[in-house]
Amino acid sequence: MIRFYAPDIDCSPFLPESDSQHCCRVLRMQTGDEIEIIDGRGYLYRCRIVNAHSKRTEVETLERVALPPVWPCHITVAVAPTKHLDRMEWLVEKLVEIGVDRFVPVRCRRSERKDIKPERLERIAVAAMKQSLKATLPQIDATMPLSAFLDETRLAASQRFVGYCDADTPRQLLAKAYVPGSDVSILIGPEGDFEPGEIASALAAGFVPVTMGDNRLRTETAAMVACDTIHIINQFAGQ
Repeated sequence: MIRFYAPDIDCSPFLPESDSQHCCRVLRMQTGDEIEIIDGRGYLYRCRIVNAHSKRTEVETLERVALPPVWPCHITVAVAPTKHLDRMEWLVEKLVEIGVDRFVPVRCRRSERKDIKPERLERIAVAAMKQSLKATLPQIDATMPLSAFLDETRLAASQRFVGYCDADTPRQLLAKAYVPGSDVSILIGPEGDFEPGEIASALAAGFVPVTMGDNRLRTETAAMVACDTIHIINQFAGQ
C-alpha cells in the first residue's frame, strides 16, 4: 500500500496539499477508501478518507501503530558536500532507504561546495522514507563547519569514525573496528580529502581513521558503504 506523509496527523486530520493531490488526482482515491499515513516520528496511522479533496483531504484515524527503526543504534553520517548537488541528493535518498538517523553536511577547507540547503534534501528524505516503508524521518541538518561538528560529537556517539585516504596514516577496516549495537558517527571528507590539520582535529575529538576496503571510493559512495557496513554488522550480530 502507498503511504502518505502528514507530520501533523496526530492533531490535524488532513493530508498536506501535495499528498492530497497524489491521493485524489493521481491515485483517484475516494471518500471511504482506507489509506496509510506516517508522521515522520515513528508512527503509522491507518485511516479512512472522510472527504477526498485535491488540496485538503480529510481523514479519520482507525489505528495508530508504532513503527520504530529496525536497527539497534543511532547512526549519524556527516559528509562534505560534493560539487554536484545531485550526488548529495542521491546519497540522502540511499541513506534513508538503508537506514540513518541523522545526516550532516560539513564544511571543510577543501570542500567544493561550501553550503547546501536542507529543504530539498528533506523532501528527498520524505520520499525515500515513504518508499522504503519507514515511519521515522531522519534529521537533516544545515551545513555546519567541521569544527562545530567535531565539538558536538565528542560526547554524542559511543564510536566515531573518519574515512581517510592517506595510506601513511594507520587506518582500521571499518567492518572490524565497529562494535555491534554501538551508536556511531561516520565522517567522510571532501573530494580533495581532509587537510592534515582537519584530520588532527578529528583524531583529537576521538575519531578513528578507517577504510571501507581496498577500492578508492567517491565521497558519496564511501558514505553509503560505511552506513551499510554498520547495518550488515548489526544484522549478523542479531542473528
